[in-house]
Amino acid sequence: MAEEKNSWTEERLEKLKQLWDKGLSISSIGEELGVTRNAIAGKAHRLGLKKRQSPIAPKKAVAKEEPALEEITDLPLRLALRKLNWSRSKCAWPSGDPKHTDFSFCGKAVTSGKPYCEDHCREAFTTSRDG
Repeated sequence: MAEEKNSWTEERLEKLKQLWDKGLSISSIGEELGVTRNAIAGKAHRLGLKKRQSPIAPKKAVAKEEPALEEITDLPLRLALRKLNWSRSKCAWPSGDPKHTDFSFCGKAVTSGKPYCEDHCREAFTTSRDG
């Protein structure tokens, strides 16, 4: 029985890995191996091959001396939020503007069954409306 052209033999897998490491485009690798670019992309993902820069995503200019992450005071929100130390046992009362890196949560021990500490529970949960 003849081996099917599109089967992933050990030799073809090794060739895929070599071409991937050389930096060839997914389409070029597909042409070389006689399969679609989607087949290459799927197989590369399943093999856990390292991700590469998208050819349609703009490449960022790299400065000669990039400052350390701690030196950047205006981090994007998604990066700044990663630095927050949060847990369900700590008060989640927000402090500061969430669009800036000095944003944080209170962090004191929570009142049982509430998301806030005793002080912030008094502020958040009222039984009457004061004028």
